[in-house]
Amino acid sequence: MDEALDFHLLNDFQRNFPLCSAPFAELAAKLGVAESVVLRMLEQLRREGKISRVGAVFAPKRIGASTLAAMAVPPEKLGIVAEAVNRFPEVNHNYEREHRYNLWFVVTAGSEGRLQAALGAIELAAGYPILKLPLVQEYHIDLGFSLNGKGEKQPPNKAHATPFAPPTPLDELERRLVMALQEGLPLFIRPFQVLASRVGCDESEVLERIRRWCADGIIKRFGVVVRHHELGYTANAMLVQDIPDEEVARLGEILAREAGVTLCYQRPRVLPDWPYNLFCMIHGQVREEVEAKIAELRSRLKLSDYACDTLFSLTRFKQTGARYA
Repeated sequence: MDEALDFHLLNDFQRNFPLCSAPFAELAAKLGVAESVVLRMLEQLRREGKISRVGAVFAPKRIGASTLAAMAVPPEKLGIVAEAVNRFPEVNHNYEREHRYNLWFVVTAGSEGRLQAALGAIELAAGYPILKLPLVQEYHIDLGFSLNGKGEKQPPNKAHATPFAPPTPLDELERRLVMALQEGLPLFIRPFQVLASRVGCDESEVLERIRRWCADGIIKRFGVVVRHHELGYTANAMLVQDIPDEEVARLGEILAREAGVTLCYQRPRVLPDWPYNLFCMIHGQVREEVEAKIAELRSRLKLSDYACDTLFSLTRFKQTGARYA
């Protein structure tokens, strides 16, 4: 595989993917290669695990309900409990992290009621109580991943300064389209036509709805979804901080603009077990690089007076796309 083409395909098309009848032909034209080459490269990247899919990344809480969750599991039982948690299709990410709360996973469902039912069933199957940490406020959840450290960030969205509104219910066609999109875009010459045949409508209607969801922010981005661990970014740290409530929005927006921060959001404290309310994710190729970045950020932004903890990932038990339907 041509390494330069490989890099551009992975890095440049995580967003701004062409929403047209022949998107891979358009990508090929931009890269200066044949459409068959682009399709072959994407299929190989998927087989190698470097991408999970090409398609939609839905914004949190816009079409369903989700939460970050954690468990404190005895280390000798962690593998068994992780396997029990992984059996639930509502769980799309599941990681071991360095902390007393050592199992961290994301649970997504089509509604708040289904989410709570899934959490109850997971807790029962695992045998340990769940620490529930739903999203309160997002400051940066683009979910893209710059491979050269030069990716530009959008400024914080002031429209998100208010609490989340309840998600808009989907009609039957939209529900079928979400189900189809969860699997990723088919790697065919006319992928949206394939989706349309699965959903039961015209290709033009599929494209129109996807464009509208992107414009409305329901789809956060549409494009290549990379798996950073397989691309060499194996040092994955979740920095959590206890920020005064009156300061969390200001500091969250500042952190969101930092080049090394890939995610930044507010979640609730759960006292006395969990005192932290501002979360951000930082990825790097080696642990020391990430630790140095965190120390530099906290010093430069004058965050050293606030209690914090750094939870590095140790084991990835599951990583798939979110399942809303």
